[in-house]
Formats: sequence, C-alpha cells, structure tokens
Amino acid sequence: MKKTISIVGGGTAALFLAAFLNPERYEVTIFERKSALGRKFLVAGDGGFNLTHSEKPSTFKLQYTPEKFLDRALDRFNNEHLRAWLLELGIPTFVGSSGRVFPEKGIKPIDVLKRIETHLKKKGVKFEFNKTFTSWDKDGRLKFNAKEMVKSDYTVFALGGSSWKVTGSDGSWIKAFAKKGIETIPFKAANCAYHIKWPEKFIQKHEGKPLKNIAISIKHKIQKGEAVITKLGLEGNAIYGLSSFIQDDLSTDGKATVYVDFKPTYPIETLISKIRSSTSNTTVTLKEKIKLSAAQLDLIKMTLSKEEYLKIETLAKFIKNFPLDLLGSAPIDEAISTSGGVSLDAIDSTFEIKALENQFCIGEMLDWNAPTGGYLIQACASMGVELAHQLNKRKNQ
Repeated sequence: MKKTISIVGGGTAALFLAAFLNPERYEVTIFERKSALGRKFLVAGDGGFNLTHSEKPSTFKLQYTPEKFLDRALDRFNNEHLRAWLLELGIPTFVGSSGRVFPEKGIKPIDVLKRIETHLKKKGVKFEFNKTFTSWDKDGRLKFNAKEMVKSDYTVFALGGSSWKVTGSDGSWIKAFAKKGIETIPFKAANCAYHIKWPEKFIQKHEGKPLKNIAISIKHKIQKGEAVITKLGLEGNAIYGLSSFIQDDLSTDGKATVYVDFKPTYPIETLISKIRSSTSNTTVTLKEKIKLSAAQLDLIKMTLSKEEYLKIETLAKFIKNFPLDLLGSAPIDEAISTSGGVSLDAIDSTFEIKALENQFCIGEMLDWNAPTGGYLIQACASMGVELAHQLNKRKNQ
C-alpha cells in the first residue's frame, strides 16, 4: 500500500521533490497557499530567467554558507543534472556570457513552470491551492486555514523564506515552528542592497552607475562581479554573496566594513609598476592606463589625502583594498532572498526535523545563504532531489 506525503509549499524545492519521488511508493499532494504554483519561481524570471550557473561543481559548492551543508545534495543533483532534466522536459538551455544558465530564447518562465507542472500531473501528484499552513493540532495533524486538518505518513515543509511577500513567501510560519519547539533563527535580508552614507555630491554625480569587474571581500570571503551605486548605498552580485558575513557584523557591531578591489586581475606589484612607469599625471594614469571609472576615481580622491594620493604604494593599496562601511541593509521584503528560518541544528543530515519524526524541511526556509546567479534555484532543486532519494530508499513499515 502506498504511503502518503504532504508537501507544504509550491516553490522550487517542493516541485523538484515531487518530481523525483517514486509514484509507485507514494501518493503525493502539494499544498500551496496561493492559487497557483511557483509564484516566486516566476518572479525570479523577471529580467531573464537564471536557472543555474555553469560553474564547475568543485567551486560551485563554495558559493554556499555554511560550508558543506549542501555538498551531498549538490553531488546528487548538480547544475549539469538540472540542465539534462530540463532538456528531457523539452526545455533546452544555454550558458550566457556571465556563465549563468538560461532557457533558450523564446522560452518564458511560465513555460518552464507549466512543463514541470504537467510532468507532476502525469506522475499523479495532486494539488491543493489556497491552503495556508497555520499549525499542528494536538494529534500532530497539519492545520490549514486555521481549521482544515490533514494527516499523512510523511510531511515535507518547503515554505520559503521571508522576502517577496506578494508571492506568498512571508515567513509567517516561523511562529508555529517556534511554538512547536523547533529551533528557529530570525530572518535577515540576504542578496539585498546595503546602506552607505555617501557624500551628497558623490551620489548626485554617480547614482545608478556600476562598479564593474570588481571583487568585494569581508573576512575570508571574496565575491567577484559588479555592484551598482544607489542612493541607499550599494547593491549587486559582487556584494550579495557576502550577506551572511555582513549581517553577522551588522548584528554585533552595528556596521560592517567590506573591502573593494577595483582591479582584481592586477597583482599589487603590477599595479604599482604600471602607475610608476607612466609619464602622465596620476589621475590621467588611473583613468587611461589602469582603466578606473569616474566613480572609482572619485571614491579614491574623496578618501585619500593629496599626499596619500600621490604616494604610489599607498594609492595602489587603496585601489586593491578600498574600505566601505555598511550601516544597514534594505528591508527584508526588498531582498531577493533571506537567511534565518529553521536552524540547521534542528534537522538531521536527511533534512528530517529532529523533534518530529517523518517530518522534513527543505528550501529557503532553512538557515543557509547563497548569492544570486542561479545558485539559489539550484540549491532548492538539489535539496528536493536529495530528499526524494532519501525517501525513495526508506523501508516503509
């Protein structure tokens, strides 16, 4: 006799779990609070649907914090596996110039979602919409809409984080989990803009301008990419991937200092040599020979004294290690993703909740972090596939 599985939530992690569960062993029902699946999945596709990244698996894993948490899931179902599976559904993909992976041109996010949904229906997966998880009853049954009770052999929560409330991902479930005695961590914005107190003249001149081909570091973590100067401060993939470290420092110290390398392809010795060998004045050299942008030049000039600016070694050090004080983050609902949620200490290596037998958590509702660029969707998909594997090999009583 088949066992029943209730999947609570209809995002990426839930969809991939349902897709890889064995239909001969399980009757699967997805309970979604909205009237359709994958609302955040669709929103993520605005401006280009970045499904995963083409990075090699060995370095792909290094994009996640905490380290090693997702290694087994990513080994089970990596970026190449994802692309191959999508191709089986009729969704060919291509690698963009940034290394990110997208559906081939003409294929919209809704097309991808519909193909996955059709695949699930063929496997016999059932859907229950407009079902908001509110708590458990005294007998351990799931309670939806504060009154409807559901009992199943296994329950998998894939409830999302706390960003983009319009998609249903508002983190309201965290109170019920905490009340149940499951260790939770307050949500924090991740992959978001950070506040910098720019001088008024600087922001009037440079708001909206990109800082291209840079690397930003905090502690031992380095993120390469691009960032955009905003009225609030700074946003972009070069800073998003540092969110967990930035938020830690903001929580403890009220600020976080990051260091920008404006020329990560130049060792400092090369930089010094290029500046020293130039016959032009320093500003012209930095602009024409080092190829610093006007915004980068103004940042350096407003930070260094005239003496420091004209001292080649000091100037080179600042170009390679320019400090920026971050004073806060954008509101959670403006963040692309969040950290916090269910503590990783509350689950075992198979994502099972230690305090609740046969109940599991996957996806963004767990306390982990990753930069944008396809890493978030890939991790959620990989967790879903890994849990499906664990459940498919279980000896059901």
